[in-house]
Amino acid sequence: MTETLVTGSPEAKQERAAAKARILEQVRDYHAHGDQHGGGSGAFVPGETEVWPSGAVFDAEDRAALVEAALEMRIASGVSSRRFERDFARYFKLRKAHLANSGSSANLLALSAFTSHLLEDRRLRPGDEVITVAAGFPTTVNPIIQNGLVPVFVDVDIPTYNTTPERVAAAIGPRTRAIMIAHALGNPFAVEEIAALAEEHDLFLIEDNCDAVGSTYRGKLTGTFGDIATTSFYPAHHIAMGEGGCVLTSNLSLARIVESLRDWGRDCWCEPGENNRCFKRFDYQMGTLPHGYDHKYIFSHVGYNLKATDLQAALGLSQLRRLDAFGDARRANWRRLREGLDGVPGLILPEATPDSDPSWFGFALTVRPEARFTRKELVDFLEARKIGTRRFFAGNLTRHPAYQDRPHRVVGSLVNSDLVAEHTFWVGVYPGLDEQRVDWIAESVRDFAAKKS
Repeated sequence: MTETLVTGSPEAKQERAAAKARILEQVRDYHAHGDQHGGGSGAFVPGETEVWPSGAVFDAEDRAALVEAALEMRIASGVSSRRFERDFARYFKLRKAHLANSGSSANLLALSAFTSHLLEDRRLRPGDEVITVAAGFPTTVNPIIQNGLVPVFVDVDIPTYNTTPERVAAAIGPRTRAIMIAHALGNPFAVEEIAALAEEHDLFLIEDNCDAVGSTYRGKLTGTFGDIATTSFYPAHHIAMGEGGCVLTSNLSLARIVESLRDWGRDCWCEPGENNRCFKRFDYQMGTLPHGYDHKYIFSHVGYNLKATDLQAALGLSQLRRLDAFGDARRANWRRLREGLDGVPGLILPEATPDSDPSWFGFALTVRPEARFTRKELVDFLEARKIGTRRFFAGNLTRHPAYQDRPHRVVGSLVNSDLVAEHTFWVGVYPGLDEQRVDWIAESVRDFAAKKS
């Protein structure tokens, strides 16, 4: 075989395509004979088979997409990443999406974008305040601290586990410049009202939508109300890339800043493989650099390298086609569990925020302080039956060692956040759980409560 045949002849390309087709068919066959969603499918033996609280659900096409990207050695950010960004932005009817290597990185990029000098007098500066909630996940709050800003903590309601417009309004002070809140366990907060507050007081609004992709508030997708929104593609979330996240916005100026921060802080906006999209690569004068300094190596922000890879994006593209079906399954599992636990003494069951349709991340349970049993006793019982549980993330962030010596402000009582820290946990509703497993969770909770009555 000649070198031409090996590298690029029509015959070689045909052979390569045929070989890839054979490999992908073998991958699909491998999938058909394996455990597709451990903890959620296959033969179920109550008390012996693990019931996971969360997890990814993969089909044969997901495996094939990932292997195909590997066969093509698309190991950096490239064509699949760009396509995912376009398709994901289109899902939300937003103008721009920027893929990142995690939801936590997406939160860092989103908040950091508002510190950019390109926003001039509106930029966030050290000491400015950002309103957030105490009962949540650290990476909603960490970017505030990492940028030298001051988190202002407010409480949440139970059983929605979200804060309220009234609490946010009460927390607005002379140094308040932004609001950054997550939709709790997929349940939307009153985001339309809080967006109106932000507009009234000239505040930025960042929606942490990592747990709520596909949720709606008053008929509109969460992630579309604020100046900027974030998502996560960790396996526990609504679609999975293994690791990954995204920043979404329709503000092109913010999108440009996010891209720069994500891509080392560089000023250039060429896609991978491009060299001169602006047609003046060697004709810029920026900073005190010599005229004509290569624009690819001019840096306008103190940035990072937080890009994802095409391996992740290829999997994400395959998962994206089932996003609505995944949301339907989460809703169905949540409703079935809610009905199965209705009337169980000693428990506060979760409720959707009025006017919302959550694509649920999990099912929260709060043991009443006056109950005949404790949260620990119930959790231990469930775990002994192989039913996985998780705490409501940090419970009350202000009580954790990492935050006790950090500048912050608390507005109002955090009594419900403390209640969450002491008495709340959640169980799974993710799409990998079938009716048998959901019913086993409900039956187990009922069995435990009956023994304690």
